Amino acid sequence: MTGSDTPAPRLAVEFATPQIELQDLGSGVRVLRSTLPPAQASRQVGVWLRHWSEATPDRRYLAERRSGETVDWTAITFAEARAQVDALSSWLLDRGLSPERPLAVLSDNSIDSALLQLAAIQIGVPVAPISPAYSLLSSDHAKLRQCLEIVEPGLVYADDGEMFDTALSCVPESVELLHSTNAPGRPSQCLRDLFETPLHPGLDAAFDAVGPETIAKFLFTSGSTGAPKAVINTQAMLCSNQAAIAQAWPFLHARPQVMLDWLPWSHTFGGNFNFFLMLSTGGTLYIDGGKPAPHLLARTVRNLREVSPTLYFNVPKGFGMLLPHLERDSELAASFFKDLSVIFYGAAALPQDQWERLEALSIRERGARVTMTAGWGATETGPMATVVHYAIERAGVIGVPVPGVEIKLVPNGSKEELLVRGPNVTPGYWKAPELTAAAFDEDGFYRIGDAGKLEDPDNPNLGIRFDGRVAEDFKLLTGVFVNVGKLRVEALAHTEGVLADAVLCGHDTEYVSLLGVPDLARVAELTQDLPADSSMQQRLEHSAIREALKRGLAHYNADHQNSSERVRRVLLLAEPLSIDAGEITDKGYVNQRAVRENRPDGVAALYDDDAPDVIWV
Repeated sequence: MTGSDTPAPRLAVEFATPQIELQDLGSGVRVLRSTLPPAQASRQVGVWLRHWSEATPDRRYLAERRSGETVDWTAITFAEARAQVDALSSWLLDRGLSPERPLAVLSDNSIDSALLQLAAIQIGVPVAPISPAYSLLSSDHAKLRQCLEIVEPGLVYADDGEMFDTALSCVPESVELLHSTNAPGRPSQCLRDLFETPLHPGLDAAFDAVGPETIAKFLFTSGSTGAPKAVINTQAMLCSNQAAIAQAWPFLHARPQVMLDWLPWSHTFGGNFNFFLMLSTGGTLYIDGGKPAPHLLARTVRNLREVSPTLYFNVPKGFGMLLPHLERDSELAASFFKDLSVIFYGAAALPQDQWERLEALSIRERGARVTMTAGWGATETGPMATVVHYAIERAGVIGVPVPGVEIKLVPNGSKEELLVRGPNVTPGYWKAPELTAAAFDEDGFYRIGDAGKLEDPDNPNLGIRFDGRVAEDFKLLTGVFVNVGKLRVEALAHTEGVLADAVLCGHDTEYVSLLGVPDLARVAELTQDLPADSSMQQRLEHSAIREALKRGLAHYNADHQNSSERVRRVLLLAEPLSIDAGEITDKGYVNQRAVRENRPDGVAALYDDDAPDVIWV
């Protein structure tokens, strides 16, 4: 801050002025929409690559480090990408692929994967990106098998054939394989050998046949128990999203944008919003081989020393792990904030303390506050349904509907459920007509399952504040509802960094308790006096861990006296959350219900006065 009460100025960013109307449909139901006419969307995403390959052929489009941390960046220009994408499209045209026999991608983000996916999508071959965690972190490959059974691919790509060899055993022998390095144990074509494929005589005709209703992707839902669902993503969904965000954020075209991003392309945030944002605006995407994990964060830190992004996107877990490095390393912070216009968070609510720490760093480095922004949506909405395109002062606001999209607010118990309708919304789930029918209301609005409320009931231009999941809240024995989303974020901000996440418990009990997911880096820092081979349970029993947690939550409780807000007990989870069990996704989203159901002994211990490992606050 520049003074005790006066906020520091903001870095200038050009936003479109929101023009939002609120329609009352009666019975408490309202519809929120923009009065701005939606911008014309492209016919298909391939148009963007062709445009930029002609307008800026020598501009760097994609860059990556192909061999870990020790090598320099490998980069490709828009013109080079166009030539290689067209060569791959020409090869794909003779494979007999279709929505019934799509391309499945098993591996992580890479230049080769980007080129292959663009090559398929521009000729009407859907791509089914499948989380690499289902191949590499799963012990039984159950979810991988389920995904393959749903889409029945005609071609499967894995970047490193040797690394994915075990997972590829789940692929039927009749299905062709592609790899980039280290051939797997069964026959597979090397993708890089295909860049010299002569242009197919039917390439332009196939490109021209792709239109708004053509299926571009099958994206699998995550973060819930049960079998994955394949969400149909059409060209219209992807293109209308990018048209809307460019309309809301005119600053995108003020200069070439630069992004360093790790978010997985098997999810809609990274694979749709971020990836196509750089393609549609002619920006440069540096593929970050790091992730918000203790053994990979160093890669992100090194990359941010060399790449100064103009936009930075992350999930709260990622910001939480990156912040200590930015705060203690002025050289890193200088590089990070040098050209930065916007910080965007998504996938979960950002704790307010992280928001304030990022602003403080920006003031230190630039003398002004970087613009913090957010949006909201789902795999089924392509993903953007709302976005912030105006100044906000705190986390939790998810913005206003983008032009062309309508948000219906429907009373649901103590909350207002948010439903979405627009060109960005999926036509349904692949091969699942009953699930599709149940996902929409009688007016064609998609039931997203989230709740929200107007930031200012008298001014819809100030947008919606996220209010958790509709089915997430629970009642205490007193009959009082616990707002899980709000309590989780606020309590986490008071754990002195000990908790990376928390699962709230207390349904039909007298008080709220937490199953705490420890932050491994913070735990290691506080237990340095223990032998290096100490178990996680031994570290979690350390007095420094318990005292920091009790101290932080005591401060939280001092300002939260109501029974529905106070935290009474915490049990730290020594066993990591499981992807196989649906407890966590590879983006770090924790499924509250799945954790409680999978760990009944832990929940019971929280309400046992004699349980030895429970921390009383």
